[in-house]
Amino acid sequence: MAMETITIGNDHKHVWNKIPELTLLFWIMKITATTLGETGGDLLAQTLNVGYATSTIIFFAFFLVMLVCQLLAKKYVPAIYWAVIVATSTAGTTMSDYMDRTLGLGYATGSLILVSILIAILIIWRLTEKSLSVTNIKSFRGEIFYWTAILFSNTLGTALGDFLADDSGLGFGGSALLISAVLLLIIGAYYFTKISRVILFWIAFVLTRPFGATFGDLLTKPRDHGGLDYGTKGSSLILFVLLVALIIYETMRLRKHALNKGGRTSLQTAPVK
Repeated sequence: MAMETITIGNDHKHVWNKIPELTLLFWIMKITATTLGETGGDLLAQTLNVGYATSTIIFFAFFLVMLVCQLLAKKYVPAIYWAVIVATSTAGTTMSDYMDRTLGLGYATGSLILVSILIAILIIWRLTEKSLSVTNIKSFRGEIFYWTAILFSNTLGTALGDFLADDSGLGFGGSALLISAVLLLIIGAYYFTKISRVILFWIAFVLTRPFGATFGDLLTKPRDHGGLDYGTKGSSLILFVLLVALIIYETMRLRKHALNKGGRTSLQTAPVK
């Protein structure tokens, strides 16, 4: 892993340069990538009738391949990083659907199981690494914990979104409003409270998954249901093109920043406590 020293104020911080800054662009790309994961997962499992179990195996294999590429990378490479995020979302979509639908656990039970797994991962991560920072990962083991937590958070996001939309009685519109309101509260808590930034990050990370799903529903659903009727194929293509454009922009931005800094790209973000 590549490590460099950056200066923030009068302090010198050491950071592993393999994950992006937590900026507005990060969250836009995250929502786009996870929404693509939803439509892509539905395209393979439902539209192409491959099934949830087989789709999960295919997407999980893709996730493992891209994860190895990410772990072998020496710095933050947007194309690789966001390919792993898409992979966690597609695998998470089919994993959640397999648990909730094929195994018949239901959305509420599936969500409860997944949130328990995610909490357990975070506790073990904290006890093992003595930190839950998502901007200053200091070891290979910490990176493994990071990606495992992301995989299960995206799976939980799928189950939670399905529960809110289908079982809670809120519907797609009501669940979208609820999630939006909670995300606004998280933003307010970030700026005006001392609540752990790590806790806020993971809550936001989980909730942006079903938040993005509402955008996916807008693209895929027929017009008489308030959608744009692009279907899973058209929606996946639109989201793929959008994500590629964002990755190209991010890559060019980093390259320009590296040139301005004399060939070095740094993360201007202090560790999250």
